[in-house]
Amino acid sequence: MYCKRNLNVILNLTLILALLFFSSCGKRKTEQNITVSSSEAPSPAVKITATFYPLYVICLNLTQNVPGAQVTMLNSSSAGCLHDYQFSTRDMKIVSKCDILVANGAGMENFMDRLLEQKKDHLIVACDGYELMDENPHIWVSTKGAKFMVNRITSGLMRLDPRNSSLYEENCRAYERKLQDLEDEMHRSLDRYAGKKIITFHEAFPYFAREFNLEIQSVIEREPGTSPSPRELENQIAQIRQEIADGTKPALFAEPQYPASSAEIVAKETGLRIYILDPCVSGTAEPSEKTKNSYVDTMKKNLTVLEEALEG
Repeated sequence: MYCKRNLNVILNLTLILALLFFSSCGKRKTEQNITVSSSEAPSPAVKITATFYPLYVICLNLTQNVPGAQVTMLNSSSAGCLHDYQFSTRDMKIVSKCDILVANGAGMENFMDRLLEQKKDHLIVACDGYELMDENPHIWVSTKGAKFMVNRITSGLMRLDPRNSSLYEENCRAYERKLQDLEDEMHRSLDRYAGKKIITFHEAFPYFAREFNLEIQSVIEREPGTSPSPRELENQIAQIRQEIADGTKPALFAEPQYPASSAEIVAKETGLRIYILDPCVSGTAEPSEKTKNSYVDTMKKNLTVLEEALEG
């Protein structure tokens, strides 16, 4: 009797332990399934490399709130255009590891043509399809050109990273509205100066001049860092003096990224004042709101400078 009672107790305890064991296993299995649910898995990072600052700024705006998006650039954020850029081993590694490479095109990156060809399946060329002026690559200096580049890069990002296509498109529309507001503001201020002549430091402003109906009277340095010959400078000064004598006083501009020694000679010999016009190729490098707004902010500073220079 005693043994039978003990046997019943043992059997009941065994049954209870078995039920608890299988219940625990089922719970752990359910928890494990929840943990690895694909809907909660983090988005894979997309590494985007821009060749220089204007493209970097655009990419920062277009990747706003895109999960895992990482944007880097090759050229220094404090340098100018890519005219004198030296491609390095470090750059080779960055380009080889990036998922998407964003280039300006129109000859701006001719120092890395072979690498662009190797990266062609992951490459976005921002100038492709734009009406070029004498193969000049500086289309972003015009607000219309900047908007074209924004849309061109957006299309490329949507094609190469379709998972985030809706975010790229949303960011494109938001940034495009900012650029349109900037363009409208600049036209309201500058349209009254249509036909005015300007002297630019290098070949960065043809698209800007075309958009705002300004005439480039001469260019001091065709390539920044390459000073004009004494004869070229003498001819420029003689032409400017003649125009001043005829009652036309052009506005003289230098750029903050380069020494203004040649412009200073022109100013000294003609009596013109030097103004600083920024082609938007340098600024802060941090992926911050200040950097995202740098193109708009720089163009607004240019607007203030132009209003003063063209009024004189």
